[in-house]
Amino acid sequence: MATIHPYLNFLGNTEEVFNFYKSVFGGEFLNVTRFSDMPGMADNMPEGDKNKIMHMALPINDKVMLMGTDALESMGHTATVGTAISLAITPDSKEDGERLFKALSAGGSVEVPWDKAPWGAWFGMFNDKYGIKWMVNFEDK
Repeated sequence: MATIHPYLNFLGNTEEVFNFYKSVFGGEFLNVTRFSDMPGMADNMPEGDKNKIMHMALPINDKVMLMGTDALESMGHTATVGTAISLAITPDSKEDGERLFKALSAGGSVEVPWDKAPWGAWFGMFNDKYGIKWMVNFEDK
C-alpha cells in the first residue's frame, strides 16, 4: 500500500512553521534545502528569496513525513495557506491526543474543542497559528 505524506506550501515562512511543528512532534529534519542550494536556480531570483525553503521534511514517525516549501511569488507560485486541506492525526493515547491538540492549537483558533465525540472517539479540530487545519481523533479501544 502506498504511503501519503502531507506537503504544505507557505508564503515565505516554511522554516518558522516547521520549527514550530518540530517543537511539538520532536525529531530532526530529514532534509532542509534552500533555493540557493540548487545550482542555477537562485541566479535570477531576488536576494531575499534565495534563503527561502525549497524543500523541508520532518518525519513524524516511521511511516509519515510532514513536508513543505515556500511558494515564491518571484517564481510565479501562489498559495492559499490552510484552506484546501486538513491534517488528521491519530495519536497513540488519549493523553497524547490532548497534548498534541493543546500544543498545535496554541495561538490558533479552536473549531471543535478536545472532547468525547458522538462516534465515541476523543476528537478536536482547530486552525493552528499558521492557518493550517488540523483534526485530532483518538479511538478508545
